[in-house]
Amino acid sequence: MNLLRRALLGSIGAMIAWKPSTATESSPESGEQPTQAADGSSVTPRHVLCFLGKERDLSPLSAAASQAIRDFATGFSIDDDYSQAEPDDRMTQSFAVCWDRVEADAWSPADEDAVADHQSVLYVLGPSMAQAETAKVSMVALSLIERLIDAGAVAVKGESAGIAHGLDRWRELIREGAAAVKAADSLAQQRIGRLAFAKRPLSARGYLESVGFHLVGLPEVYVPETAGNERQVVAIIDAVAEEIAGRGLDLTLKERHASLSFDSTYEVDEFKFNPYGIVRLAE
Repeated sequence: MNLLRRALLGSIGAMIAWKPSTATESSPESGEQPTQAADGSSVTPRHVLCFLGKERDLSPLSAAASQAIRDFATGFSIDDDYSQAEPDDRMTQSFAVCWDRVEADAWSPADEDAVADHQSVLYVLGPSMAQAETAKVSMVALSLIERLIDAGAVAVKGESAGIAHGLDRWRELIREGAAAVKAADSLAQQRIGRLAFAKRPLSARGYLESVGFHLVGLPEVYVPETAGNERQVVAIIDAVAEEIAGRGLDLTLKERHASLSFDSTYEVDEFKFNPYGIVRLAE
């Protein structure tokens, strides 16, 4: 697990030095005040999406992304600096450490083959997100992913937390997200966004942890490794996230005998840094 965490720390997004946005860069139309968390931090989360194509031609994916941005994905943009109409030999290793290992059948050998055989890479950057907008924007990100899969993307990875699913799993999350949006169920949108774009569990300093919960406006959850096996700890992480979303942070901290910390192992200017803190369960 420590090796996996180190690999994620060195993911493609870190290698090419994207930075999260500061609160002062947030959309003025949002009307939301940025959440101040750690000292000196006014960082707000944003999505970075990686799409692999099957041809040495970016135009099919680029055109689909541009149309989606015009149609509904306001604030998203194509990163022309790092997108490329040729294979990237780092992708096989990058996807290998990012596959979701919690959901059963989250990817298949066919997905691994698609990554190995890719011929182009397109990056799409999301807008800076105020906390109250995170679940909504994450649903937009899923709709954008749907458009690009339909346009021929053969693999998709969320760089902000280092999470990849196979195409069938992405399609399942897209369907669930669309149903939650249609039902105007904000809690379901937040849960689906968390399952789609966050990674868990990673191991650090005696805890199993989440990374990426800030993409749906939640603090990370750290559970002592002694609380059970990995499956049991993942269930605890998810349960605590649901409690925070449904009942509020203060009550969850009280009932779980947990603490809120900003002692992150990620730097403030890393995409994995969570400005909403870390809920740390007692050992």
